[in-house]
Amino acid sequence: MRKTATKQSGKIPAQPGPWEVASVKPGVPSDAESVIPGAGPSTHPGERPTVRLRDAGPDDAPRYAPEWLELREGPDAAARAGDLIDPLRIRLANLPGKAGLVIHDLGCGTGSMGRWLAPRLDGPQHWILHDRDPYLLHFAAVASPRSAADGSRVTVETRRGDVGLLTPDALAGASLVTASALLDVLTREEIGTLATACTGAGCPALLTLSVAGRVELTPADPLDDEIADAFNAHQRRGGLLGPDAVTVACEAFSERGATVRLHPSAWRLGPAESALTAQWLRGWVGAAVEERPELKEPAERYLRDRLEACRAGELKVVVHHSDLLALSRPTGGAS
Repeated sequence: MRKTATKQSGKIPAQPGPWEVASVKPGVPSDAESVIPGAGPSTHPGERPTVRLRDAGPDDAPRYAPEWLELREGPDAAARAGDLIDPLRIRLANLPGKAGLVIHDLGCGTGSMGRWLAPRLDGPQHWILHDRDPYLLHFAAVASPRSAADGSRVTVETRRGDVGLLTPDALAGASLVTASALLDVLTREEIGTLATACTGAGCPALLTLSVAGRVELTPADPLDDEIADAFNAHQRRGGLLGPDAVTVACEAFSERGATVRLHPSAWRLGPAESALTAQWLRGWVGAAVEERPELKEPAERYLRDRLEACRAGELKVVVHHSDLLALSRPTGGAS
């Protein structure tokens, strides 16, 4: 499902907003009354802005519901492409002058990427978690993993912000950039800037669970394809790439000299995932109807029947995603 199931449609402006940065390590108090300690915002003396933000006021509603992120964490972990870990490990082992890994997780949500990846990598790790929602940042920091695959220490800091564009110095000192279910809510320009930042820094990027625009439901229904087409059109609103994001990202990284590996990472939802399936169905059909209001009446019947089948344990769903590993040419003479 599109990561913006709980997103306020049409709220992202076409032009990026002002600069705004927050970076707080867990346990460091903040002067901002509206923010949970450990989740920003706070700018320390000498700290450089590293994230360009879209316009977002302090009263804006959170874009993603924690309940949704919690529901999808298990299927996300099962879907991510483990085959991309070995080539990533090899590249990280060859990074020059690294006493430990510095990993930027963009749009971290509750931190599920860190919980999945940190225990699969060796050596000390410092995760920098980016998200616009201070509550999600708090959850991510509190629930972050404490040790790597070899028992080395894992530390974390948070930076509050809606990551749309990275500044040129954003990845100074970074070993890796990660994101999950993020590419499809970016524009072509934003993906180009992300690719430029990663390749310019010689920094690998592991970008997982981007929607591929294909869904399989069993048993089939005549309305499946029409709902899927309308949903995909909704994904592309406002210049966002939706199901085209992976292709655009592959091209952007390749044009900048990176070696790109692509691997499928489908959700495979059955009776054990019925709660997630029901939530996904509501968001999927709802977005389709928002895009094509003439579908409202048949879609109500469709959703009712699908939810009944889900409750009965009779519905299976495959939601196709793609994982992308971009191995930029390393800087500093690494092989």
